[in-house]
Amino acid sequence: MISVKHQLTLQEFLNLPEEDITYELVNGEAKPKMSPKRFHSRLTIALCLILTQWADNKGEVGVEWAVILKIRGKDWVPVPDLLYISYSRFPSDVIENEACPIPPDLVIEIISPDQSFGEMSAKATDYLDAGVMRVWVIDPKAKTVTIFYPDARPQTKRGTDSLEDSLFLGLVISAEQIFQQAGIP
Repeated sequence: MISVKHQLTLQEFLNLPEEDITYELVNGEAKPKMSPKRFHSRLTIALCLILTQWADNKGEVGVEWAVILKIRGKDWVPVPDLLYISYSRFPSDVIENEACPIPPDLVIEIISPDQSFGEMSAKATDYLDAGVMRVWVIDPKAKTVTIFYPDARPQTKRGTDSLEDSLFLGLVISAEQIFQQAGIP
């Protein structure tokens, strides 16, 4: 007997009941997102604090906020560790408890112990192809931040290297400061 796997539509995925496990829609399948560990959690908190302080009156910072995107003609609903979306792209007066309907300005993914840099690089490229303006891939082991751009090669920042970017005016932070604020040795 042949078993045919049902591909979820975007609406079916969005209508799934909320559970303790976070899922992403990838190629019509609900895939569980990896459960974060301590350093991942600390980095998420540190980055959220840094970005929220900077983003005041500029935009919204989200933690594990699902985003509705399209990649290679298919619906894709990733759940980035953090995102930032400017008020010029997503007005502050929109009050809905839904997945983010617009590609964010910035997506941040933190590499978990079971993930590779290669996997996260491929995901960063997918984000860019779907209209995200910048992707930061944070590597807790190497203490690096790799910035992916839609029109240039990625740049890896470490130590006192600045993450300054014309897209995020006034955000002045180094890779070292992120890891220090997270308390990661």
